[in-house]
Amino acid sequence: MNIEHLISGKLAEAIRESYGQPAPQGVLQLQATRKEFEGDLTAMMFPLLKISRQSPEKTGETVGAWLKEHCAEVTSVNVVKGFLNIKLSAEFWHAQLKKIAATKDYGFYPDSGKTVMVEYSSPNTNKPLHLGHIRNNLLGYAVSKLLEANGHKVIKVNLVNDRGIHICKSMLAWQKWGRGETPESTGKKGDHLAGDYYVMFDKAYKEQQAELKTQGKSDDEAAKQAPMIGEAQEMLRKWEQGDRDTIALWRTMNSWVYAGFEATYKRLGVSFEKTYYESDTYLLGKKMVEEGLQKGVFTRRADGSVWIDLTNDGLDQKLLLRADGTSVYITQDLGTAIQRYTEYPFEELIYVVGNEQNYHFQVLKLILKKLGYTWADAIYHLSYGMVELPAGKMKSREGTVVDADDLMEEMVETARKTSLELGKLNDVPADEQARLFEMLGMGALKYFILKVDPAKTMLFNPEESIDFNGNTGPFIQYTHARIRSVLRKAAAQGLQASIRNAALSDREVELVKRMTNFPETVREAGAAHSPALVANYIYELSKEFNQYYHEAPVLREPDESTKAQRLLLLQQVAGVIKTGMGILGVDVPERM
Repeated sequence: MNIEHLISGKLAEAIRESYGQPAPQGVLQLQATRKEFEGDLTAMMFPLLKISRQSPEKTGETVGAWLKEHCAEVTSVNVVKGFLNIKLSAEFWHAQLKKIAATKDYGFYPDSGKTVMVEYSSPNTNKPLHLGHIRNNLLGYAVSKLLEANGHKVIKVNLVNDRGIHICKSMLAWQKWGRGETPESTGKKGDHLAGDYYVMFDKAYKEQQAELKTQGKSDDEAAKQAPMIGEAQEMLRKWEQGDRDTIALWRTMNSWVYAGFEATYKRLGVSFEKTYYESDTYLLGKKMVEEGLQKGVFTRRADGSVWIDLTNDGLDQKLLLRADGTSVYITQDLGTAIQRYTEYPFEELIYVVGNEQNYHFQVLKLILKKLGYTWADAIYHLSYGMVELPAGKMKSREGTVVDADDLMEEMVETARKTSLELGKLNDVPADEQARLFEMLGMGALKYFILKVDPAKTMLFNPEESIDFNGNTGPFIQYTHARIRSVLRKAAAQGLQASIRNAALSDREVELVKRMTNFPETVREAGAAHSPALVANYIYELSKEFNQYYHEAPVLREPDESTKAQRLLLLQQVAGVIKTGMGILGVDVPERM
């Protein structure tokens, strides 16, 4: 049982016994006692005054006295201005340490029977993944791991945007200027090669627009009449008509991109159970349009286009089918959502998509409900803020995108330089150093992004993320390696970790107290879809351990019982760090 739940139950009993009536629902809220006061948990007495008919201080004294007399876990109480501070016994915390050590997969919950689908990544096949995709992928994967820790069956899916005018732009540019080059002939990753041609298209397109404007054309006229865009639109029409040569080129260039994506995903450490392709799903929603027309949910206008009027719901009118019969994104998403529910009946469908699409998912959910799909309430948009580097925002079409592969390489190189400058890996054999540089660089990247609440726009600073002394991945990784080093030395001396009856110091109690909060942190983070809660919890635990490590001898402790118990404590701290970082998709080293 969670400690707060245990003490809340005792508090409720204390109130009932002291005043002859139950406390109103929701008023018994506990929080950690502030450091300047003595205690572990604090309860506010002000909501109880209508029952007690006493002052806040007297109410606290009455309730506290009952707890001290009837609750074996409570060793002392004190009241400060209506706040009841409760101190739990050393024996209680000792029992908690024993419980943690005896619990297999501590922090994880049993099978909930709940199925959750998480969609993330959703790249376009005309360019490589960038910094924004990194946050998307890391969030999607970490949320999936977090939900698995909560006992849910998770299906990780990707929807690849592999068709449309943007793909044709890269294809057209390759036809014009590619001279048959391939990833093999150039030595480039396929997604980077396709992205180069997307940038070439845009450059030529802008030059054509500029020329037309010198001839007196308006901006809008120049954008529509530039030959490049007309050729790309013609290529899209050929694709939709199944033109053999166009389809062959499309398949070839997409295969280059998929191979490139796969390499990026592998290095990033993310994966999927199923990948959907827009070329397979973009027509699915048309059936839903007919269904909506028959039910009177949608209306067809005189030009043949199909709309839904959501003004009574506080939104606007939404296009579902263009006059020429082509679908729009919302149409595809309707069809895809229904197909997914048919394939994997889920209790929750999470879309990990940037906050610029908030309105889109509000509309998607509402239309599904109007069509009679009751499971539409299971849709959750995990809306996240954009990522920026100190230099500013990214602009992919000008070719200044912050490339994911380049950033990962930079992170590993920064980890290498920083580690060598600080002498962190002096004792590590040279053949192991490269693996550790990769682990540290990727750990820094992942942790720095995931420690920020998803809803917030964030500034990613590569140098700051590598700091071995701040709220960073390398600080936590180094802490884990430090603990493992002590445990290896203990094993070499023939020492064994075990629970003993040795008294716990205040620092040790603090470590146990923090570890008892781990399962509840996992639960809260899962409910909030926020890996940041786990990330910052692990940081606080690591920080607390480092303070303890500098104050308390372990291998030099003369008392054998205390030494064995401290080794057990270290084992559990290392285990929680490794489990928590694993939820974030971050590896921790055994040695550094």
